[in-house]
Amino acid sequence: MYHQLKHLKKKKGLTFRMIKGIGMDLVELDRIEKLHKRNGRFKERILTHKEKEYFSRLINERRQIEFLAGRFAAKEALAKAAGTGIGKLSFHDIEVLPSNNGAPQVEMKGFEQNILHLSITHSQTYAAAQAVIEE
Repeated sequence: MYHQLKHLKKKKGLTFRMIKGIGMDLVELDRIEKLHKRNGRFKERILTHKEKEYFSRLINERRQIEFLAGRFAAKEALAKAAGTGIGKLSFHDIEVLPSNNGAPQVEMKGFEQNILHLSITHSQTYAAAQAVIEE
């Protein structure tokens, strides 16, 4: 199969990338809300300066909790895809902001040469994220 893809790549001028890692995370909105209310520093630990600016402009507390939970799940998923988990990477090493069309855009220290894919979703009770890192 690889030989066929290599031949096709040469013939069609296509570029193939390898998947370095896949990660996902699921978090309960109630848990994040309790952490946020109990510990005022929780937001400081999770969000970068730009993310905090965006957070402060959200119209209501429910949307802020969804945003905070989504960023928590996104950063956990990206760290899992990197193969390190949070520890070698900190929450502040990863920044997730919406693009003009609302899709998440990621900047992650040490992964500037990689292609990063991220999807974040919310329900009434959960926030989830899935990440793929390509070499």
